Formats: sequence, structure tokens, C-alpha cells
Amino acid sequence: MCIIFFKFDPRPVSKNAYRLILAANRDEFYHRPSKLADFWGNNNEVLSGLDMEEGKEGGTWLGISTRGKLAALTNYLQPRQDRDARGRGELVTHFLTTDMDSLSYLKKVSAEGHLYNGFNLIAADLSTEKGDVVCYYGNRGEPEPVVLAPGGSIPCSFFQLRDGGTYGLSNALLETPWRKLCFGKQLFLEAVERSQELPKDALIAQLLHVLNNDEAQLPDPAIEDQGREYVQPFLSKYAAVCVRCPGYGTRTNTVILVDADGHVTFTERSMLDKDPSCWETSTHEFKLQS
Repeated sequence: MCIIFFKFDPRPVSKNAYRLILAANRDEFYHRPSKLADFWGNNNEVLSGLDMEEGKEGGTWLGISTRGKLAALTNYLQPRQDRDARGRGELVTHFLTTDMDSLSYLKKVSAEGHLYNGFNLIAADLSTEKGDVVCYYGNRGEPEPVVLAPGGSIPCSFFQLRDGGTYGLSNALLETPWRKLCFGKQLFLEAVERSQELPKDALIAQLLHVLNNDEAQLPDPAIEDQGREYVQPFLSKYAAVCVRCPGYGTRTNTVILVDADGHVTFTERSMLDKDPSCWETSTHEFKLQS
């Protein structure tokens, strides 16, 4: 289970504005083996963490390449999983290493979506010269992927949002107004609105603070209805941006900033040794080649 907030503007008016601001949590069992974010692949052009679970090695939940390819995955909350389904993490790594553009790739994935348990996949091509393209496909939603445009909105009755191209994704379809998504998006927007006036380190710190908010947003009939009996035992913990349950919860916070010149700052805060009180933060920076 994960949550992602992102805002993109391929042609920011201000030189100080960011083309992309993304903040994401990875929620997973603490004992599931994985590698911290680092460069890998041909010429070390891909930056991501890696799943090391037996049979699913090499998959990932979020990554970006120096060529400007970015992908992020969340699982779709469903009561029962098909144990014979293919590992969803491969959907991200395959895109990060392919030459296909984001829309073409998601069209290919949509034809194979039945082979996987429920998922949502964001795929983007970030190009300083051509402009940025961000696409979305969920195999429990519409049959075709969609190209997202700056100006997307979330139909949320809980908060009045000035979204300006901001999207939220959790474990339902894109922009499904779960209370925790609406609440987290409000916090994310408050940080984004100050992004041009804040030093980069301060902006990252504020986004990490958003990702670690553990206030349960209850009641939420939408989560209960979608998860049914599966989600009941831990609903009060799961209904927060930061999930914290015994043996399961938010293990990784990631913030990605891309400025007008294509400079990427990738910050990852990761739990160490299955200990929710022990964390390590690392930052990687590079310039897009596209």
C-alpha cells in the first residue's frame, strides 16, 4: 500500500518554479527485503529502490532515469489476491529501461492488465526540450490509459483545494477521494504553494513532514467498502497518510523535485533494520539528458 502526491507544470512561468514536485510513501511489510535507492541498469542511468523478495527480485515501486523516464506504482486495495499473478513491480522497471514512450507503454500494459493483481501506474517522459508528458493507467478502471494535463482536480468534498495541476493516488483509482488522500493533498498543496519562496532543503523537509502525518482520517466508508473484511483489523492505522501497524507500514518516504532546467533532486528516507524508530536519509542529484 502506498500514497503519492504530485504536481507538474512542463512550462513553469517562473524560473524558480519546479516542473515536477512528487512526494510518495511506500507501505510494505517490514520483513520484505529491498535495496535502498541507488543507480543501476545500463550506464547506471536508472535511480530507484529495488524489491528483493524471492521471485520478484528487481521490481520497484518508484524510479526515475537520467533519460527522463519516471514511473510510480500503487497496489489497488482488494480483499483477495491471486497468488499466481505476475509481480507488479516489474511494470515500473520495464518502463524505466524501455525506449517506448509513456502512453505507448501504458497501452501495452493495458492489454496485459489481467495478468496482475490490481494496480495503478503513473508513467512519465520528462523532456526539457519537448515538454513533459505524464500518463496514468489502472487495471481496475477504464480500459485505456489517459494523458494527464496540468490542471487536474480531485473531487473532494472534505476540503476546498486550489489544485493547479496536482494529483493524488492511493490504493484506489487516481483521484478517488479517500479521506486520507484529500487530507494529505491539502497538506501537500500548502507546501507546494510555498515552493518558490522556500530553500530547496526546507521544501523537502516540509514534504517529508507531510508524508509522516499519522492522523487517522475516519470514518471513511470508501476504504471500508473497497477493502471489506481485509481492511477492518487495521483500518484505524491504514486510514492515515503514514501507516504504522505492527510489522507493516510506511517504510520509505520519497521526494522528487525537477526544476525548470531539468535538475533532479531525489531524496529518500528509509526505515532501517525493520525498526520504525531508525531511519536513514539520502539524496541523489543529476541533470536530465533529454
